[in-house]
Amino acid sequence: MSQQNQDVTEAELALLQALWDSGPATIRQLVERVYQQGGTSVYATVQKLLDRLEGKGCVERDRSGPVHVFRASIDREELIGRRLRAVADSLCGGSLSPILTHLVEGKGISEVERRELRALIDQLDRKRKR
Repeated sequence: MSQQNQDVTEAELALLQALWDSGPATIRQLVERVYQQGGTSVYATVQKLLDRLEGKGCVERDRSGPVHVFRASIDREELIGRRLRAVADSLCGGSLSPILTHLVEGKGISEVERRELRALIDQLDRKRKR
């Protein structure tokens, strides 16, 4: 499995969410955003998690200043797609239909969500016809 296709851990995901929600940040800023406490061990943990995320292609580091600044290089939608594809591959033989069916039937969807889903299907159909 390539580094870029590896899934992220829950701890790594917490850092990505902080970067998605608040934008680029230093390690110290991420420690405050995610853990609300400082300390050498927390700082070192966040630094290690960011190193792993950088290796997976999920964050980029700006080394131009005295303090490194990190930003997400993968967006939330791309990670959702990766994770859903991995679940589909491992549980459903690659098909997304069982996952979609379970989500829709299990929780149910609102009228607004139904309209959005219909509009998405119509948009995909139009693209395929071109």
